[in-house]
Amino acid sequence: MAATASSLSLLFAHPHSRQSSTPQRFDRSHLRFPLRARCASDGASASGSTTATKHRRPAEENIREEAARLRGPATTFSAWYEPFPPTSDGDPNERYSLDDVVYRSTSGGLLDVRHDMEALARFPGSYWRDLFDSRVGRTTWPYGSGVWSKKEFVLPEIDSDHIVSLFEGNSNLFWAERLGREHLGGMNDLWVKQCGISHTGSFKDLGMTALVSQVNRLRRAPLSRPINGVGCASTGDTSAALSAYCAAAGIPAIVFLPADRISLQQLIQPIANGATVLSLDTDFDGCMRLIREVTAELPIYLANSLNSLRLEGQKTAAIEILQQFNWQVPDWVIIPGGNLGNIYAFYKGFEMCRELGLVDRVPRLVCAQAANANPLYRYYKSGWTDFKSLVAETTFASAIQIGDPVSIDRAVVALKATDGIVEEATEEELMDATALADLTGMFACPHTGVALAALFKLRDRGIIGTNDRTVVVSTAHGLKFTQSKIDYHDKNIKDMLCQYANPPISVKPDFGSVMDVLQKKLNVDETRFLRLF
Repeated sequence: MAATASSLSLLFAHPHSRQSSTPQRFDRSHLRFPLRARCASDGASASGSTTATKHRRPAEENIREEAARLRGPATTFSAWYEPFPPTSDGDPNERYSLDDVVYRSTSGGLLDVRHDMEALARFPGSYWRDLFDSRVGRTTWPYGSGVWSKKEFVLPEIDSDHIVSLFEGNSNLFWAERLGREHLGGMNDLWVKQCGISHTGSFKDLGMTALVSQVNRLRRAPLSRPINGVGCASTGDTSAALSAYCAAAGIPAIVFLPADRISLQQLIQPIANGATVLSLDTDFDGCMRLIREVTAELPIYLANSLNSLRLEGQKTAAIEILQQFNWQVPDWVIIPGGNLGNIYAFYKGFEMCRELGLVDRVPRLVCAQAANANPLYRYYKSGWTDFKSLVAETTFASAIQIGDPVSIDRAVVALKATDGIVEEATEEELMDATALADLTGMFACPHTGVALAALFKLRDRGIIGTNDRTVVVSTAHGLKFTQSKIDYHDKNIKDMLCQYANPPISVKPDFGSVMDVLQKKLNVDETRFLRLF
């Protein structure tokens, strides 16, 4: 799907809430840390009354230094690694500190970050809702970030001075009013979580701030671990996020990319951020095998989703959705799936909120895969009895072009726990869904198109109802994938009808020619129009 010359390429040389019971208030006067920083009085006003005034920090002090000065007592919350999933024949006491550089359990399985839920549960759900709400949209370090505003649920023990944040998260929840009304049978509660509206243009920022922050902690005193850099294999978005956060922290980044399989917009991001970029003549799975071998031999910290730290940041998107719905739970959440860590991250976020009483249930999850890279879909259709990795074929949804997903077991846990569904989309289905969404005001990436195509299918089968509150997760910004849009609207894709194409119209530069085109396009009756004047 390489770029080709075309007429286009030349031309372009508050969400409403449902009725619910009012959350019980909680007396927080005795709590360890306040919901909001309280400012001292500025003295009496002209009328004699006392007025509280919020003072700006000293001019020579930045927000990180201000946070250190105002830091309250340390919390007693903690987190650690445990084997995933727990096995009956494994060591029940096997666990690791988050300060350990470890990616696999002793049995060779995945690890998962576990939190001290008993300590967190000492505070009721109403407390956590109020605390997280109080931090939204502020510049107080590090809570202005959509990830670190939930710090206690992410990496509770990390010092704020070690956090590497670009104030990621807090992404828009877009009401897809016209798409739902006109093209999905009158759906009036359809939303798109715009995770691509982030610093590097994808949801990967949410996980990378957590991982690079932990690496920053390990490299600095008193731990002073000999970590020379952070590395990843990537289909594009992971490398962009890693490179940006490492650049912000002054940590070397190394990225392995499959040659000629990512967009130019994705490729230029790590290059611009100063990463060491290795272009390899293989696919993502080949890059992944190589980076695992290299990080086993060199002091390079592995940043792929094999490392479960990233999922702690990514799960905050689920918490953010609940927050944006005033802590009401949607009926469905549809997530594109490639390496499959993200659907488990969403499940972790929703389930953590349910377990701690912020909400009373979790939504049903849908994982949407491209038909050209669909090992999870095939596993699901077999009744979870026959998983086979595959060699992924080329897909416009290049970031999920993965045939041997690392987090397959995590995804299965998430789907089974939420009575979830797996659906697939062909290349034509995903591109048509993307184009149709764009024609209603979005600018969707192909991966969002996969999720939207899954929604169309589930609506056609009556599985998702007209009035079901449904959230489609958009994982990246459409501006990263403009070539696919150019080819579609120029009808330059082999064996694809491109039924929603909207190519530019070549017109002679005179008034009559322009008027002829516009009258036809706008269905204007010239005689009737002239009578108006």
